[in-house]
Amino acid sequence: MTRKERVLAALRHQASDKVPHHCDFTEQARRMMAPHFAVPTFEDDVLDNHLYCGQYWGWPTEREPGSERFVDEYGVTWNRSGADKDIGVVDHPVIPAPDMTYYREPAFDEARFRRAVEQVSARDCDQFKVFGIGFSLFERAWSYLTFEEALYNMAAEPRFMHELFERILAYNLKLIAIVNEYPLDAFYFGDDWGQQHGTLMGPVHWQTFIKPRLARMYEAAHIGGKYVIQHSCGDISALFPDLIEIGLDCYQTFQPEIYDLAWFKREYGRDLSVWGGISTQQLLPRATPDQIRAETIRILRTMSDGGGYIASPTHAVTPDIRFDQIMAMFDVFLNQDRYL
Repeated sequence: MTRKERVLAALRHQASDKVPHHCDFTEQARRMMAPHFAVPTFEDDVLDNHLYCGQYWGWPTEREPGSERFVDEYGVTWNRSGADKDIGVVDHPVIPAPDMTYYREPAFDEARFRRAVEQVSARDCDQFKVFGIGFSLFERAWSYLTFEEALYNMAAEPRFMHELFERILAYNLKLIAIVNEYPLDAFYFGDDWGQQHGTLMGPVHWQTFIKPRLARMYEAAHIGGKYVIQHSCGDISALFPDLIEIGLDCYQTFQPEIYDLAWFKREYGRDLSVWGGISTQQLLPRATPDQIRAETIRILRTMSDGGGYIASPTHAVTPDIRFDQIMAMFDVFLNQDRYL
């Protein structure tokens, strides 16, 4: 089977000759890994990633020389001078009060966006091709407002929040329509809703503000012939029935610290595929290579029963995870005929 065929089998809840796998790296971790390999594209050429992905967050439009602050197309100023060098933190709110007169349409660079989509679609490979939007709904709202204000305004200023989410949705639908012009396999939406126990905003507010817009985004991607993959960190178990109802195909970042694997397979494994499952919070940075190997084997055996699983760390690998720890996981990925 090709790599794409294995991923398709997983999404269709069918068995395959090998469990498909994928691994992302933060920029710091990638620099740490690169000297161990002779090729720059080690993720695909050596580690055999089954998915090839591109993602849009809003590119920088302004950057101060020598500064780690930049303004993106949404008008948000990000500060990467702290510990988070990949995303950064919001420097100040773009919308300082619950008033839509502060809102400005993103400065969309359509030509650059199309080049990014084309880079994925035109790649000559047998991988499953994915393009997506990061910070797609709730995260985009709090990037405008601050995290605390986004949560507060769901309760205190619901009309304002509905208006803001509608503007975010309209922009996302424009992006989805462009991606649908290209021969890709799936659309990916990034949006964190969970904490270690339960959802950040509670199921009712999620169902009120997020679900109806998400349903329209999923529908648009499905009309374009794309599978839908949703990323959310944290515990969103209360939302699984809603996500299945509106057509989610695959949930990404399935954290074993939060979910019981056997429970998930029993309750939702027939309806929802999973991408993730190997802990970057506990297992990979803390366990020995032999422990990582044994736990990776257990997870693959449990989650791949009957299909429905893409093996992967739960987050892009961070630089606190050593090379030998990463490669213990990949030893199982690449030698499944020996271990499974």
